[in-house]
Parts: sequence; C-alpha cells; structure tokens
Amino acid sequence: MRVTRTLRATVGAALTGALLLAAGGSASADQVRKDLWPLEAFGARQLWKEATGKGVTVAVLDSGFRTTHQDLKGQFLPGPDFGKATEAEHARHLEPGEEVRDHGTAMAGIIAGRGHGPDGSQGIKGLAPEAKLLPVPEYKNSGQATRWAADHGADVINMSYGETVRAADICESVHYAIEKGVVVVAAVGNDGLSRKSYPVACPGVIGVGSVDQYGQAAEANNYNSDTDLLAPGEQVPVATGKSDSAYNTEANGSSAASAYVSAAAALLKQKFPDLTTGQIANRLVKTAGLAQAEKDKHLKLPDTHYGYGFIQPGPALRRDVAAGPAQGPLPMPQGKAPQKGVVPGADKGADPDPPASGKDQVMLIGGIALGVLVVAGIVIGVVFAVRRRGNSGGQSWG
Repeated sequence: MRVTRTLRATVGAALTGALLLAAGGSASADQVRKDLWPLEAFGARQLWKEATGKGVTVAVLDSGFRTTHQDLKGQFLPGPDFGKATEAEHARHLEPGEEVRDHGTAMAGIIAGRGHGPDGSQGIKGLAPEAKLLPVPEYKNSGQATRWAADHGADVINMSYGETVRAADICESVHYAIEKGVVVVAAVGNDGLSRKSYPVACPGVIGVGSVDQYGQAAEANNYNSDTDLLAPGEQVPVATGKSDSAYNTEANGSSAASAYVSAAAALLKQKFPDLTTGQIANRLVKTAGLAQAEKDKHLKLPDTHYGYGFIQPGPALRRDVAAGPAQGPLPMPQGKAPQKGVVPGADKGADPDPPASGKDQVMLIGGIALGVLVVAGIVIGVVFAVRRRGNSGGQSWG
C-alpha cells in the first residue's frame, strides 16, 4: 500500500483530495510529474488553495545551483558574493562524474519548482511553488552561510547535509537565525546509525528523516533524539544540475525529506506570518501522522526513528491548533545569540585580537600591573628562602 493510501487511511478526511493529481490532465503530462508521489500524497492541489509559499523566502544552503533549470527559472534571488568561490571549492572535492550543482538544484526543485510546459504541468513542481529561493553555496562554513541567509531575508533555511564534527560557529549561527525568526531545517543523515551530526544536533533545528510511500521510516536514517519529523524522501524524482532539462528519476534520503519540511514551513509562514519559529514547529508536530502499523506499536513519541511522525501539510494549514508557547515543543537555544562566531576560527580573516578600548583597556592595564606584582613577590620570596636554607647548612642554590 503506497503512502497516498496509507495517509488517507490514517487521517481520513484530513488529506481531502490526496489523489487529485493522479486523475489525469496537465498535472500528469510527463513521467517525471507522474512519479512525483509526494505531491499526490499531500493533496497538493488542495493545499495550494490555502497557501503556495508566496511572499516567503527559503534559503537553500548547499553545494551549488543551476539557476537556469527549466523548472526553476525565475525562482532564485541573488546569492552571496562568496558563492562562486565556495562552489568552486566544493567542486574540487567531488568524485569524478559528480556535478557540483546537482544536490542544490534538486533541493531547490523540491521546495519551489514551478515545472515547465503548459501551465507548468511537466517536470518538477515544489510543495511551495511560489516561494522564492535564496541560493547560498556552503562548504565547510555553515556559520558564514547561515548568518548571511538570516541577514538577507530568509524566512526558512534548508540544510540538507550534515557533519559528524561540530564546525566553528555552526550552532551559534543557527541560534542567530532563530533569534531573527527563521525556521531552520536539517537532515538527520543517511548512515543508519545512532550517532549525532551537525547542524541537526544544534538546538532549535527541526531534524528530518526520510519516509517512503508506505509510511515506513527509511532504514538509512540516522536515529537519535534529533529526529523530530519525517517527510517523503524515497524514490523521489528531482531536478539536477547537469543541464537545464536534467532529472534524477529516483533520489533517496533525508536530504529530500528536509526540503519537503522546509517547503511545508514556507506554506505555514505564508498563512500564519505572526507565528514564531517554535510555533511553526508546533503546528508541524501537532499534526504529524503515523501509519497504522506504527500506531499499533504504541510508540512513545518522539521516537528516535519516527520523531513525532510524518508531516501532513494539509492538517497543519487547516486544523485549529493552539499557537502555544513561543519556544514551541522542540529544544531551543537559550540566552542571547552571539553576533558572530564564538568558536576559534569561526570568522575566517577576522582580527583574532581586536584592540581593546575604554573600560576594557583600563582592566587590561590593571591586570598586567597586578601580574607583575605577583611575580615580583614570588621572586623575592624564593630569594629569601634560598638565603635561609644557605645559612642553616642546607642545600645551596648557588
């Protein structure tokens, strides 16, 4: 049983119109669109009567982007000035035959693809097709990319990647973005292990794993307390960066799932612009679902494999869900966000020892003077001790 049927059996009328896209007509004009099962499962045509992502900006932090792809033309806003250099650096570390723009183009299409052909009926259409995309090439400097996105109008940040080592400024920059009201979404990873990775382990990030057409969590998902939600990520057709008309007919993994959650967040941002980041997460969590097989297991939620369940954008948009506390149901960063990296090396090229001024200079001089007095006292004490030992017939230090 595919997830379209599973979801309908699980939530009943909550996904009204779930199979409309399979009914023929322009929405099924080519094989790529026919195979785009998440839109069918979500009942996309009905969703778009509620929200399309219009007026919302989603920053995609990734390897690179083919901004001229036929399904994405006109969707990209200007990226950062460090973009081309970052993309080139990433390209130097790819395996032969890999295209640096493949992954980023795929994620962008899932979020805000517009399709092509008559009425955009062919190719990839995203879950939030009227959202705008902020392309931010990222390679081993998530902090810089995250801060740039937060400072340049991002409402949602998608991070479909992860590293086992916490990089400089990564969680601090997430904190900075969340403080600005940005929803941050990241992939749990595809190693099938319980180990943590970053940025998904940073407080405030919505951690996403992949679910297949049957409502089953992918075995490749990393599983731990950072798993908050699941979303479609198995056998999903995507646009790629190899040409303006290139596709991968069967992408798999938590990367695609994260992009779907980012798109769902964009829909919610449009319809509920006054909700906080935590309250957007609350709507996604409170309306998440489980297939009947998992319900029968009486899982204690959040579960390390399933989190709170798979996203259901329809109920998230339509149900009467109390806004709840600003912090929302997920662990959030505490205190004031640092304005720039607090981890050594976070801001490459920044002055590691900026000049002190005012009160700081007075305290610095006073500290140096105190240190000199302490050292002098120690030296005098040692001299007196040596002299006393010499006069008493003990070991001589001279």
